[in-house]
Amino acid sequence: MLRTQLYADPHNLFVHDVVFDSCRRNAENTAIVDASCGRRLTYAEYGQLVESLARGLTAAGVKPGDVVAIFLPNSWEFCIAYHASTLAGAIPTLLNPTYREREVRYQLENSDAVVLITDGCNIEGINLAGLPNLRRVYTTRQPAPGAEPFANLLNSVTASHPKPDHSSEQTLAALPYSSGTTGLPKGVMLSHYNLVANVYQLLGPNASALNSADNIFCCLPLYHIYGLNVILNPALILGAKLVLVPRFNVPMVLKLIVDEAVTTMPLVPPAINALCLAAEAGEFPRNHRVAWIKSGAAPLAPELARRFTALTDIPVCQGYGMTEASPVTHVGFLEPELYRPDSIGHPLAQTDCRVLSQFEIDPGETPEDLTEAPPDVPGELVIRGPQIMLGYWKEPQATAAALRDGWFWSGDIVTRDREGFYRVVDRRKEMIKYKGFAVAPAEVEAVLMEHAAVKECGVIGRPDAAAGEIPVAFIALRDGFIQSRKLEEELCAFVADRLTHYKQPRQIHFVDAVPKTASGKILRRELRKSIA
Repeated sequence: MLRTQLYADPHNLFVHDVVFDSCRRNAENTAIVDASCGRRLTYAEYGQLVESLARGLTAAGVKPGDVVAIFLPNSWEFCIAYHASTLAGAIPTLLNPTYREREVRYQLENSDAVVLITDGCNIEGINLAGLPNLRRVYTTRQPAPGAEPFANLLNSVTASHPKPDHSSEQTLAALPYSSGTTGLPKGVMLSHYNLVANVYQLLGPNASALNSADNIFCCLPLYHIYGLNVILNPALILGAKLVLVPRFNVPMVLKLIVDEAVTTMPLVPPAINALCLAAEAGEFPRNHRVAWIKSGAAPLAPELARRFTALTDIPVCQGYGMTEASPVTHVGFLEPELYRPDSIGHPLAQTDCRVLSQFEIDPGETPEDLTEAPPDVPGELVIRGPQIMLGYWKEPQATAAALRDGWFWSGDIVTRDREGFYRVVDRRKEMIKYKGFAVAPAEVEAVLMEHAAVKECGVIGRPDAAAGEIPVAFIALRDGFIQSRKLEEELCAFVADRLTHYKQPRQIHFVDAVPKTASGKILRRELRKSIA
């Protein structure tokens, strides 16, 4: 076992406390470079802004246990809003900045958010009226009707921070929403202990090459657990420099790699592919200082990793995780003798894993009752460790199904070889992974079913070289409607008005009927066969 120790003891630590400790130790160093506005913050300035904002939230009526919603792109304001919310004793829930009104209202209402921190452009055209708990809305750079300036929260006030009344194991530090395979997205309850433990697992011996001298490039969205707890929190805890951009843009990436002397870049496979194309075109800078990149959020094709390294001399380290695990459970190695870019590597310290050979499992059974798959034979991955969530927000049944005796059932099919290297081979879950973003077919289907023309529908993922997978919809029409290109466009636009861009079907197939089981469950494997 190569990984047995954590970076430090995570017990009784809150996320903001370990960040503040770093702010004191690295006061004069640059903490954040926000490429969207050119602002640079030292660690001393970052700590001061977080404390001011926490006092402002407390003065605005935010109490311990209240939920503060953050609906922003990557920016210095997002960072301080997150850490200030936890310092004020609140629970940050993080919204995708591309969300449409339907998605925004659902998360705000389901999470019971009392305050929304956003920007005017994000909520333009979105009706926030009638949300039962939402009391105040703040905008960062662009004003909006009915909203207060974010700057008001940074004004000097005398309110003091509340002292935690629960342990770090019981206090929630983040409430990200994860798309399930059925129904609407669920809030994932992650404690301070979960997040700190996972950072300390990632930074522990033989786990990750991140260090305090790094200049870390972040184009991955901070609202996503990958951006939040694999990039933002580890970077600030280490005292590294974090270079933020609101979205992946190849020319900007290539420029900042040189201008900010970037040393590492956590990415997703489609972004790696885009940089490969830039390198093949001779555009990737030769004078870069990038020592390695991390790939996660979606399976990495071995050929893509080999191609990228051959073009740039930069090795690729693949990792694996999920929102429910804060998120990292496995990560690869950079050492030549252990380098396997086709593998997700070994588990992190204190992470127990089993690969179960049975696929039809009684809900009452635990991993100890079941048979493990032999080496190189596929089975379902179940995981136990300090990074595993407390459960799903307001979803006791879903929690009981996913967590059994402390084990999390991933729904992913993996193999484990005799050297302990894991490889993801399939998903039992029906999730579609579009450029690393999870898309729940059920959510897209629910929207399509609201259209007057749709009698029934099924949504699947189709393999795509650029995106990994794209959503494809199969639709049976009601009587009186005739399939046409115009109706295809209308249906796609109907979803586009209600769900964020990556959830939109890229293709529509009209069918006489959607294949189902006797119990009415959509036979997605039959739909996949029809486009194979």
